[in-house]
Formats: sequence, C-alpha cells, structure tokens
Amino acid sequence: MSVPLTELSAGAAFAGHAARIREHIVAMCSGPEGGHLGGSMSLVEILTALYFGVLRVDPAAPADPDRDVFLLSKGHGAIALYATLAERGFLDPAELAGFGTWGSRLMAHPVRAVPGVELPTGSLGHGLALGAGFALAARLDGRPGRAYVVMGDGELQEGSVWESAMGAAAQRLDNLVAVVDRNGLQISGRTEDVCALEPLAQRWRTFGWSVREAPGHDLDALVGALGSTPWEPGRPSLLLADTTKGAGLPFVAGAVHSHFATLSVRQLARARAALAAGTGGGGRD
Repeated sequence: MSVPLTELSAGAAFAGHAARIREHIVAMCSGPEGGHLGGSMSLVEILTALYFGVLRVDPAAPADPDRDVFLLSKGHGAIALYATLAERGFLDPAELAGFGTWGSRLMAHPVRAVPGVELPTGSLGHGLALGAGFALAARLDGRPGRAYVVMGDGELQEGSVWESAMGAAAQRLDNLVAVVDRNGLQISGRTEDVCALEPLAQRWRTFGWSVREAPGHDLDALVGALGSTPWEPGRPSLLLADTTKGAGLPFVAGAVHSHFATLSVRQLARARAALAAGTGGGGRD
C-alpha cells in the first residue's frame, strides 16, 4: 500500500507533489470563505513525506483494516490535507474548487465524509488521544497498522495532549508516531510569548517518548525520520518539525497574520508568482 521510493531522493521524487499541494492551498484560500493559509503551508512537506513516502494507505481501499491511520489533530490545516488527499488520489482535484461552499463536503475542518479522513478533528488537544486509541486497537487486533498524528505547537498548551502522551508511553505504543508542526506561531502570537513550550524535546522525552528533530521543509529529512520509526522499541515516537508559517509565500512567511486569509485576485496572482519562482520556503524567517 505504500509508495516505494525510486532511486531518486525523497526531495527529488516528491517535490512536484509538494508544489502542486501549495498551488491548491492558495487557490482554496482565494474562494469566498478564505482559509487557514499560514498553518496549512507549514504542513506541506510533512504531509507530502507521510502520504508519498511513509503511510501504508491505498486510495482504492481507504478502509483497509491493515492500513496506517493518519489524524490531523490541528484540523484547521484541513485545506493542506484536502490538497494532499487529492494529489494522492483519494479525491478528484476538481472538487477542491468547491471548498467551503454550500453543499461541499470540504469544510474548514476535516469530516469523515471525505475519503481518507478517519475522524473529525480540530478541537485542539484531542488528536493524540485518538491516535493512541488506534495504535492500541491495532496491537490488540494483531494488525500491522500504525497511527500517525500531526499536531500544531500552540495545541501543546492543551493539558489533554500531555495526558495522552503519558498514557501512550505507559502502554508502550511504539506503533504511534506524532509530529509537531513547530512553526512557533499561534493565532495570538509567538508560542513562547503566549505560553512557553521550551525545552520542548526534553519535555517529550521526560514523558517517555523517543524524540527527534528535523527541518520541516526538507523532504529527505522528513521521510528518513518518519520512515524509520519506531526509533526505540517500546516507546512512541515524536518528531519536532521546524517549519515556517506561510512557507512558500515570502509576503506572509513567518507572520502571525497569515493564520487565516481570503486572497484577492491580486494576492492570488502574487502568491502564484512566488510559488512559481520558488521563493519564500524553508527555514524560519
């Protein structure tokens, strides 16, 4: 069910997918309802690495009992997930044009009506508990499936995240993998100004997890890390992915105001030009 890497590196093999996912995101943000632009753009390489290099999933059999389960705990990044599912073959890309419109199943947060979406998410702090449940169920059923959860860094201010982290470690769920989209920003400002998280890697290690860090826009690094779990037998794995909010768009990259946007015709043209030029991605601004 997984997509094998060719002799090319992950970056070379999957860069085209990431580019098209970004194009879909800005197009959806130009619709009448707008969209969560910044936090979706920071997710692109994480989702690309997972769906094209790591996850054992099959668009033709989305309910396969042996599949890997993916949960976007930061559900406000739904447009990035929809774009990725379309690129991977779960959705007709033409459906993305209806995002947020009356009658569309593509809502601001993911719902199960969308093929490839396991559960509704976006009430922040719940995704890790759900992922732990899927991982435990797979183990009890003797299934090979793994559970992957992507969280936002501001989300880590929810106490339920840490309850789930303790529970997963206590159950030795080494088929559970969590990724933190560490773009350093939340809707109300910098995470370290709102409610400091650092030393974040050490916190997760203290809770019993195996932790690694990676540049969150480097497909080679992401596929290498996420494709080699569990890093320690008997421990769940946590990847801190260092990203930039609004990555790919230099006029909003690293800015709090990129959180939600309704792009005008002029702004959409500007965004597409930036993406075509390949500017504004990678690293912290």
